[in-house]
Amino acid sequence: MPRGDGRLSHDLDPQRPGPQDACGVFGVWAPGEEVANLTYFGLYALQHRGQEAAGIAVSDGSGVVVYKDLGLVAQVFDEPTLASLRGHVAIGHTRYSTTGASTWENAQPTIRATSSGTTIALAHNGNLVNTAELQREVAERGLATDGSSNDTSLVTMLLASRPDLSVEAAALEVLPQLRGAFSFVFMDESTLYAARDPHGVRPLVLGRLERGWVVASETAALDIVGASVVREVEPGELIAIDAEGLRSTRFAAPEPKGCLFEYVYIARPDATIAGRNVHAARVQIGRQLAKEHPVEADMVIPVPESGTPAAIGYAEESGITYGAGLMKNPYVGRTFIQPSQTLRQLGIRLKLNPLRENVRGKRLVVVDDSIVRGNTQRAIVRMLREAGAVEVHVRISSPPVSWPCFYGIDFATRAELLANGLDNEGIRRSIGADTLGYVSLSGLIGATEQPKNRLCRACFDGEYPIELPVGNLIGKHVLEGIGRRVAHSAADAADAAEQLVPPLVATPGGTHRP
Repeated sequence: MPRGDGRLSHDLDPQRPGPQDACGVFGVWAPGEEVANLTYFGLYALQHRGQEAAGIAVSDGSGVVVYKDLGLVAQVFDEPTLASLRGHVAIGHTRYSTTGASTWENAQPTIRATSSGTTIALAHNGNLVNTAELQREVAERGLATDGSSNDTSLVTMLLASRPDLSVEAAALEVLPQLRGAFSFVFMDESTLYAARDPHGVRPLVLGRLERGWVVASETAALDIVGASVVREVEPGELIAIDAEGLRSTRFAAPEPKGCLFEYVYIARPDATIAGRNVHAARVQIGRQLAKEHPVEADMVIPVPESGTPAAIGYAEESGITYGAGLMKNPYVGRTFIQPSQTLRQLGIRLKLNPLRENVRGKRLVVVDDSIVRGNTQRAIVRMLREAGAVEVHVRISSPPVSWPCFYGIDFATRAELLANGLDNEGIRRSIGADTLGYVSLSGLIGATEQPKNRLCRACFDGEYPIELPVGNLIGKHVLEGIGRRVAHSAADAADAAEQLVPPLVATPGGTHRP
């Protein structure tokens, strides 16, 4: 029987997850405010962007303290912990790993002390594609590693390896060297920094408090802490906030390529990206789906929750009644055990259950956000038929996902992507639907109200806007070595997760565990 891994898993079967975003980041500079509490609530609003680990760094001007652990935000932090994190500047992170395994060492914020006594803490949303190149520079500089195996720790080390420069000046040297997607929040004892890659692949927004500033992955995190939205951090921009005010510097020319999948699935519906409300975009995608793939049916139902706005749009455009056909258990998504084979056979039933009275005898349009491996859709179609649905027509509010993402979303390998090996009819047969329709790429782009040339569409069309390295020098476990990745077993992961590691504390003289 498979052994529980001791860690939170997003899906019923941790070995077959759906698309996962790389992380959520939050930063605040606000003297006189309880910045750790603000960061906690900001991370709570960003929990959907990562559920493996959470952490907060805070400074009162004399030293930087980091507290982090594996688990959800509400599991990692309690009131006594937050009360001990006092200061005027803080950053926070909620993690889903796209570079490096899910271990305590890879939880963020990462932290590094310079030889001049400054301490830097950094949190990252995104994924760098020149990690191997950065690793070589770290080795050439003779920098000691801290046991982590992620791109974020490399950036932190490089920032701290220039003690003769201010953190701001060091960032202006390091940031242009980075290739890939990054939205950073970082800090030293007195200053909050934020930076976004020249393509602006992952979102990052700036907000204003009455007595300070906030930076976050999504506008919803600003809303929850009572901050007003000022603007997005621009692609290729470095922001520094301290007692002197806010400074903005360009470290690269902007070439916007915002992630298209944020509009489909990743971002919260109440977020705004590039001036477009995400919920409104998803409803429009549903309307477009109804135009492109009409069908005679009795009811439109969503796969909750991510399929709901598009299902509303499909129903509005088609005139077919919108209704509930699947109920979601909001608690089963977080489990500490790896399901046994018996539970795997039950499959999606632990998470979704049909409303039999609603679906019996009906022709259904089932709207979902995407198909990655097809396991979820296959189980849903079978479940609805068993509940008495006479027809099941699946509609997907994104084009086929045919290419992996190297910029901060962990889909799957290309070999695992269902659309990579099958055409539309093959996928329809595979999931057992009566008909299958995907929204067109042009229809999806139109719903975002963004020009095509300002969006990254790589997972749909294979056009990667940031050049990828050749060979195997890319991927989630590049820093751990291919051999180690292959040899790494579930038992090893469980043993690592079971180790109790105290929080990391940093002072101007370095770092230590109490």
